[in-house]
Amino acid sequence: MFPSRADYRLDRKSLSVDLVAGVTVAVVALPLALGFGITSGMSAAAGLTTAIIAGFLAAILGGSNFQVSGPTGAMTVVLIPIIHKDGITAIPFLGVIAGLMVLAMALLRLGSVINRVPWAVVEGFTVGIACVIALQQLPLAFGIQKAKGDRSLIVAWGTVRNALNAGIHWQTVFVVLLTLVVKFGYPRIVRIVGIKVHIPASFIAIVVSLIVVKTFSLSVNTIGDIPRSVGTWHGRDISLGDIGHLAWPAFLIALLCAIESLLSARVADGLAHVPKHEHYSPNRELLGQGIATAVSSVFGGMPATGAIARTSVNVRAHAKTRLAAVFHAFVLLFIALVAAPWVSQIPAAAIAGVLLGTSYRILNPTSLKESLRTTKSEASILLVTAIATVAIDLIWGIGIGIVLYFLIKRIQRN
Repeated sequence: MFPSRADYRLDRKSLSVDLVAGVTVAVVALPLALGFGITSGMSAAAGLTTAIIAGFLAAILGGSNFQVSGPTGAMTVVLIPIIHKDGITAIPFLGVIAGLMVLAMALLRLGSVINRVPWAVVEGFTVGIACVIALQQLPLAFGIQKAKGDRSLIVAWGTVRNALNAGIHWQTVFVVLLTLVVKFGYPRIVRIVGIKVHIPASFIAIVVSLIVVKTFSLSVNTIGDIPRSVGTWHGRDISLGDIGHLAWPAFLIALLCAIESLLSARVADGLAHVPKHEHYSPNRELLGQGIATAVSSVFGGMPATGAIARTSVNVRAHAKTRLAAVFHAFVLLFIALVAAPWVSQIPAAAIAGVLLGTSYRILNPTSLKESLRTTKSEASILLVTAIATVAIDLIWGIGIGIVLYFLIKRIQRN
């Protein structure tokens, strides 16, 4: 349940590989952290703080050698209605209570139970997350305030209607499209030209969009100022009197933190072809994520989970140990302390474009088509879980998917 020397390879070769992997992941994580911080209703600074603090603590204390943690689209979906109802000041309390709940799950050895969520439910959940993340970007993509409401579909419909009534801001839409074109076109150019230096497409897309906006003086919103400090104490906002009406939202956050982190770690082991005897420890992963969520929340961040997109980048960058995730946190810290004035000039529409592209990657249409061609029962579980995730929320989506899975299995046995 706790770190040991065996978790690290301190030879020069593995350290250099982990450093390169950490820098690569940090470049990918930066726009995602900023975007999820803004989308949640908090701030870009909150997203960056979460990526640094939670990313470091979960890497040191967690149970996976490849997991990269921070703010995620799934957690954003849960936080939006909570912040809408109770305000940002509720986050420190929610984070602490949710963190303690995840720690309790670890001590009760519930990691292995959560890890048995049926794969069809997992895929449906992933599809739902991808759709919700895309819907969340509509306000940034149109350059307007998001519509009222706490359901993704309702807010998205209201946002589109408001954008049409106010008139489409074509310069903002152009930046979104430019970001998407660069994000998906850059890898093809790399293959054709034969560039061997790996630079994440998301980073290139943001740089190109920023240069175009500045060169042609386009009138678009930026992500705003990022305080050149990390870890501002917000524990004063914690009040035990709030426990009555915030206990249920805290439980939802804890459940999502546990489920998404374990699913991400499970995917990472598969991508890295880890031998069975070296697979991640689910209960230790819960321990690390619980502490990371609690500490991040009281220092100006938000609840965190393992991030599937960043974790997969870490594996593809050939990370050897958890030091790669540690290096990723330090690179982000350097950006916050030194490069904040430059980062604050990034167009908000570029962040929306990156996250829309990320949604498409998470959706993975090719894999989705293959999944839907399996048995009718598996395909129906996937679709129902995805629809429930988008139409209701993530926890209900998972719950409905699991119930449907057992109902179908029981019918098939009879």
